[in-house]
Amino acid sequence: MRWLRFEKEGKSHYGILEGNTVAQVAGGPFTRHRRTGKTYPLRSVKLLIPVQPPTFFCAGLNYVEHIREQAAKRGEAPKIPTNPDMGYRFQSALVPHGHDVVIPRDAGEKVQYEGELVVVIGKQAKHLTEKNALDCVLGYTIGNDVSERDWQRGDRTHWRGKCCDTFKPMGPWIETDVKLETLKTTVRVNGQVTIEFPTNHMLFGVRTFIASLTKYITLMPGDVIWMGTEGSAPNLKHGDVCEIEINQIGTLKNKFVRER
Repeated sequence: MRWLRFEKEGKSHYGILEGNTVAQVAGGPFTRHRRTGKTYPLRSVKLLIPVQPPTFFCAGLNYVEHIREQAAKRGEAPKIPTNPDMGYRFQSALVPHGHDVVIPRDAGEKVQYEGELVVVIGKQAKHLTEKNALDCVLGYTIGNDVSERDWQRGDRTHWRGKCCDTFKPMGPWIETDVKLETLKTTVRVNGQVTIEFPTNHMLFGVRTFIASLTKYITLMPGDVIWMGTEGSAPNLKHGDVCEIEINQIGTLKNKFVRER
């Protein structure tokens, strides 16, 4: 099942996507819900971010090749984590599929994408094990963890290097029927493939992160966990269009524009 949030006639709704038709729903995926009987062509609605998360978690350094390439750029030896590492992002940075990513006028040239699998939590969870960790998952969507690398390395936190307004595209919808082992991520810039990798080829997988998190933190319905990225990315400039496709889920597409 594909859940989405959309705007129609100035109001936001949850819907279920069936082919190219959106069935409007009263309620939503985290509560009791019912179909209203109203349907719309997908092209006629404005997509919103598929969930407004109470807490926005981000896995850090979760793909080995990404760690190695970033270390090589800095002239350092790679340091491979031995335990899952979790960070946070600002909910205010989230924008939907099709929305422009705005590069601040004083940002440097090293503005880069990070194509990521996003886990959407469906119910409250604490003290899960790796065996039952997926019991709390509603489904999966796609994120672009846009990063201004000079700010990322120069600031004490990621407050602007990764959390500027519009720096976190997410969408286009939540897919509930996913086989993690067979996912593949493909990123295109202006229609040209820049990287492909097995999505689940993580240092620490979804089960491990959820089990580690819920040892200390209660996950709530609507929380999201961004799972990190592989490899390195080119610098994105004004007018570039970035597409992140994860098979079984869909494609997240956003244009980059520099603030005037």
